[in-house]
This record gives sequence, structure tokens and C-alpha cells, in this order.
Amino acid sequence: MSGRIARRAVLGATVGAAALAACLAGFGPALAQDKVTLRLSSPATPTDQRAVALTEVFAPAVAEFATFEPHWNATLFKQGTELEAIARGNLEMSITSAQELASLIPAWSIFTAGYLHRDAEHQKRVFAADFMTPMKEEVESTLGVKLLTVMYLGRRQVNLRVDKEIKTPADMAGIKLRMPNTDAWLFLGSALGANPVPVAFTEIYTALQTGAVDGQDNPLPSVRDSKFHEVTKQIVLTSHLVDLNYLAISKKVWDAFTPEQQAVVQKAADDAAEAGRRKQLDLEAELEQFFKDAGLKVYTPDLEAFRTHVQQKYLESDLAKDWPEGMVDKINAL
Repeated sequence: MSGRIARRAVLGATVGAAALAACLAGFGPALAQDKVTLRLSSPATPTDQRAVALTEVFAPAVAEFATFEPHWNATLFKQGTELEAIARGNLEMSITSAQELASLIPAWSIFTAGYLHRDAEHQKRVFAADFMTPMKEEVESTLGVKLLTVMYLGRRQVNLRVDKEIKTPADMAGIKLRMPNTDAWLFLGSALGANPVPVAFTEIYTALQTGAVDGQDNPLPSVRDSKFHEVTKQIVLTSHLVDLNYLAISKKVWDAFTPEQQAVVQKAADDAAEAGRRKQLDLEAELEQFFKDAGLKVYTPDLEAFRTHVQQKYLESDLAKDWPEGMVDKINAL
């Protein structure tokens, strides 16, 4: 009796195992096709050029093996906490800044300095240069974050309510230039040759209108959107800061991709960054003519004089003590 029960148990187990194996075999393809969810958190708006490019270019390019799930307007994680969230394993991707990286790895403060990048193309070449490899590797080993590509935000220009022509930093003497109220921004205003005055962004229009400040600096889209051109007379195309972001992904997630998938993700990131870059550059070019048509003087000063003066100010300051030795010269040589 016990022998029959034992045989039945074995048979049942065998049949059950076979049935389970068949079941799993049937689900095998479905399990193999499960996609990785790439959640990205960013304070950017859905209509931001970076957001549009990632949604329209990056997402479909990786769709075969990954689902891109963006969360804009900082609705998933508060601005400035994204890198920490990636390090904890609570987030897959973010759009980070040199300022955020510098708060964790001081050497990255070099990319917050004025006149480091000359334009969008130079910015791209710097990121791809061999001398950037140690800095990128430090981000990976320290933060568990891989920087995929650089994203162009725009060039900051000097926008003045006075008629004085600006050719060199010496011409900025006595100019009350509104700057954001942080030491780094105020230092940049001083390095440009101006007298930096801290004013909140929401108060710039009135400050220009009343003469509390003589000018302000922002990318051209911000000048138009905030209507600063209504209370100013000229835009000096100093391009003193070629602003940027980096598209970041969890190193753990990256390492889990196959080499083929990594290649697809990398190309998708580069293509998205390039699409956003082209649109932003086109918009900036259109706005130069827009401001000329609005009656403003729009011209380019002696950029080499500004670059030399500003870089020297930075190199002589305490801000440069954490920069990799010789990095500025390498960047200038590109």
C-alpha cells in the first residue's frame, strides 16, 4: 500500500514538474521580452527642448528593450536630490548639472566657470575628449552614475538698458549688472568687469525699468519670455557661459544591459541631445533677429579679450583650487 502511494507521489511530482516546465516554457518568450523601466526625474517642463528631444528621440529608440518613463516638473524627486536617488537605487535616470556634480565632486566646478566652453560644438567636443575620462570614471565610482551625453541649454548674454558700447571687460566698469544671489554667480559678474548686484529673477524687469540695475544676463529665450527687451536698449553677445546639463543613468542599470543594448542607449542619448541642441541653436539665431527688429542693438564684443580676462580671474581665485591641473589649457586647445 505504501509502495503504491510512493509511486503515485513520484508520478504526481513528475507530471507536476512536466506541467510546470511546459507552463514556464510557454511563458519563456514573454518573460524574455520584459522591458526595463527607465524612470527619469527632472525639474524641466514637458515643453523644454531637452524634454521634447528625450520623448521624441530617445524613448522610441530604446523601446525594444526599455520603457522610458519621464517625470517632469520635479514631480518624482525634488530638484537636486536626483543623484542621491540614483545612488540609492530609487531612480534610473536624471538630467544633472555641473553645479550638482560639483557639490559632490569639487573638480566639476570647473564647468561652472565663465568662458570655459566657446559654443555648443566646443561643449560637445570637450565632453567627448579623452581627458574627460578620469572625471567621468570618478562620477561612476563615487556616485554610481554614468554620464551619457552633454545637453546644450544656451548661451548667457549681457542685456543692458544703457547706450554705452561694450567691447572689452574694461567697458563694463561701473555697470550695475544683476546676477543671481550666490557667490559663484556674483563672482562671474565681477569677472566680467561689472558691479554685480543680487536681484531675484522675478524682480529683474522692475529693477531694469527703474534703473536699480543697468543690465542683466540670461539666454536669449529668457530675455524674450520675460520681456526684458521692453526695458533695455542693447544685447551684447558675450556668450560668457555656455550652459549645459548631462543626461545621467544609473551605472547598475547600465551594466545590466547587453553590449548591444548599451550601444543603442548611447546612440539614443547622443541623438536626443543633438536634436535638442539644433532646436535651441535655431531658436537663439531667430531671437537675435527678433531683438534687432524690436529696435535693440545686438552685437558681438571682443570675445577673446573677455575670455582671457575672465579665465584669468578664475584661475587666480580659490574657486580653481579643486580643478584638475592643466584642464583649462586642454579645453582651450580643442
